[in-house]
Amino acid sequence: MESESNLSIKEVATRSGLSVHTLRYYERIGLIAPVARASGGQRRYRGADLEWIGFLLRLRATGMSISGMQEFARLRSAGDGTAGARRIMLEGHLARLLGEIEALQQAAGVLQAKIAHYRQIEHSLAPDQPIEGKQHATRTLRQRTRQA
Repeated sequence: MESESNLSIKEVATRSGLSVHTLRYYERIGLIAPVARASGGQRRYRGADLEWIGFLLRLRATGMSISGMQEFARLRSAGDGTAGARRIMLEGHLARLLGEIEALQQAAGVLQAKIAHYRQIEHSLAPDQPIEGKQHATRTLRQRTRQA
């Protein structure tokens, strides 16, 4: 197996979960700095490249846009003088992400309450009712469900 500092694009694709096409695209649009090439022209990735790709995947997973990721990559490539701008950018992204998480938690709470409500209705229906009673209970359940 090749060393961590001499990985082919196929190996990086396998490790990162990205396609070869996506890796080339990311390089073309500036998300990944130009990758070193072997004598035959094949891309050769380093461990640092893999770490950066992993960070990009986390940004993407948290909903950062491609243009946002490009801006972050541009700032990163400009050096340590942009550390403050990068921090501010990540703080803003984190604040948006935490807001989305809070909204999802609230929505999940509403769903949990509805599920509990429907369980309560189901439990209130006696399982040993005669067929006619079950049909009535089903109508009652539909009426209660509409009300919910």
